[in-house]
Amino acid sequence: MEKSLITTGKTIDLAISAALEELHKDRTEVSVEVLENPKSGFLGFGSCPAKVKVTYETEEEPSAPPAALSSASRSKPKPFVLKSQQPEAPKAAPGSRPDRPARPGRPERADHPDRANPPERTDLPERVPAEPKVYAPVEPGSTEERIEVFIKGLLEHMGSDAVPHAVKTEEDVYSVELVGENLGMLIGHRGDTLDAIQHLTNYAVNRDATKRARVNVDAESYRLKREESLQRLAEKVAGKVVRYRRNIMLEPMNAYERHVIHAALQDTPDVTTYSTGTEPNRRIVVAYSRFKSTDPARPAK
Repeated sequence: MEKSLITTGKTIDLAISAALEELHKDRTEVSVEVLENPKSGFLGFGSCPAKVKVTYETEEEPSAPPAALSSASRSKPKPFVLKSQQPEAPKAAPGSRPDRPARPGRPERADHPDRANPPERTDLPERVPAEPKVYAPVEPGSTEERIEVFIKGLLEHMGSDAVPHAVKTEEDVYSVELVGENLGMLIGHRGDTLDAIQHLTNYAVNRDATKRARVNVDAESYRLKREESLQRLAEKVAGKVVRYRRNIMLEPMNAYERHVIHAALQDTPDVTTYSTGTEPNRRIVVAYSRFKSTDPARPAK
């Protein structure tokens, strides 16, 4: 069953966060529709908060109908018997367990001597701890060394003890893995800090280079996990768009995240995607493709 909740906030992100906190759900478990954009007004007058509609799925168990009374039970009520006239049940000895009637069709279980101490299972595979990844040292004077030296100095200014390891994966493409503790501060909110480190590194490496190189910086496989999460979100939202035949606008995303959504839904039938708005609040709209487009920013099919 689908339910929805409407919340407000100073910004759209704050309104979404308030709804997720109230529902105790993750962002991938809901779909967001922006009802009103925030307005600052003039000198505090005419301002209004952002309003969003958060839709989520719930599972409700049907309540059991009350048992119907037979005609005999309705016509012949049970006679009332005083408690003093009821026969007393025999008292069990202290420490003994009262006998329970056997269930029909079910054999009685005898006490097994090994039930208290079950034997250990030997057919389960042993869990071997993952070995730490070993990184080969970079060659002196190489692009990998320049990348590691720059990022190491940047991290020291940020007060982090993380160590960068650069590896050339393709022609003029380098992958950097940040290794250490407390990497959450280097990832930031939705990877904002990680994107900033990557942007500065690309600028520093390509500033005096004749051939442009591309550097991808990651920590704790955040980008792979984020990409998988966006793909699941895209499939879930596309299913709702087709089911309810209505367009759904997603939260603001950067260019890379929007590319993941577009690529995930490019072959989905009856669904089309397009971007709207300006940076940094540019969003993706997942639309039902059988509707005729009335948005001038979206080409009609």
